[in-house]
Amino acid sequence: MVQKTSISRLKLTDFRNYAAASLALDSRHVVLTGENGAGKTNLMEAISFLSPGRGFRRAVLTDVTRVGADGGFAIFVDLDGMQGEVAIGTGTEPGDGESVSRKLRINSTPAKSTEELSDHLNVLWLTPSMDGLFTGSSSDRRRFLDRLVLSLDPTHARRASDFERAMRSRNRLLSEGRFDPSWLTAIETQMAELGIAMAAARHEMLGLLQSLSVNSADTPFPTPALALEGFMDGGMDRPAADLEEDYLISLRNGRGRDAAAGRTLEGPHRVDLLVRHQEKDIEASRCSTGEQKALLIGLILAHARLTADMTGFAPILLLDEIAAHLDEGRRATLFDLVDGLGGQAFMTGTDRSMFAALGDRAQFFTVTHGSVTSSTA
Repeated sequence: MVQKTSISRLKLTDFRNYAAASLALDSRHVVLTGENGAGKTNLMEAISFLSPGRGFRRAVLTDVTRVGADGGFAIFVDLDGMQGEVAIGTGTEPGDGESVSRKLRINSTPAKSTEELSDHLNVLWLTPSMDGLFTGSSSDRRRFLDRLVLSLDPTHARRASDFERAMRSRNRLLSEGRFDPSWLTAIETQMAELGIAMAAARHEMLGLLQSLSVNSADTPFPTPALALEGFMDGGMDRPAADLEEDYLISLRNGRGRDAAAGRTLEGPHRVDLLVRHQEKDIEASRCSTGEQKALLIGLILAHARLTADMTGFAPILLLDEIAAHLDEGRRATLFDLVDGLGGQAFMTGTDRSMFAALGDRAQFFTVTHGSVTSSTA
């Protein structure tokens, strides 16, 4: 049976437009309403910092601290998580420019890395900035894909970081004309091991998503058909050792080509996520704006269900401006599907009436500039 993870208290200090804010929550969903620019998305962004990385805006940490604040920012939550009740605090301290780093404390004890957050909760999100995912750059889709993988495999981010570091070293050697065989082979061997591990994790995630459908025939959200292209296409069913050897040979043979190009032209960093509207059998990029939004919602819901099934704990969902482009029927269906996941969701909108179908399944808050107040029906 899937268990719930939920936030019972959220406190912010000098985060974006909040000098200080405190929300007392129960385990129900949370709806934040208010005018555009009031700070609804900022609250959601704060919760996204409860996952590894830089939040859903991928912000430079120095930009997150409230303008005019003397120090850094702080986020604190009380959480009923995957390892029971826990207090999590994260934020920054005063520093010099880009040297600022994010600190994390779990039950007042410093954590070694933000990867430890994955032991306590998974946070998934859907924001308006993702609406152009299917028509945007392949790098955006790769980043989206890796966030999906990260929720089930916290070591994926470390592998990707190590691969990028090794690739930069190789590129630098090639650009300098330093074709030392032993040095390059050592780096390329590391790239092959990491690259194939990354590719395998991505393919496994897509396979799991394809085998799981949260959509029934009467659900208005279409089913996304998923595939990858750009690296080891059609060959991932072979043993990992064989794949590593093939990639290693390709890197060795491509040294001259890559030196001329100034970059590594083959690898997991070149992969693209392909999405199709399964029922219509057309590329997502050719679908209407409304269909693309519905596809994205269906994909996020499928991933949330998969995360819950694989970990035994429902993720916390951040759904920013989720109801803005849905009719009343689709909104009601969406809320039922979100509620059926068994977790806690945070949703924003300008008009509280758009969330009427949630009824008493949610707490409602009104957001004005730099303040949050509980609101009743």
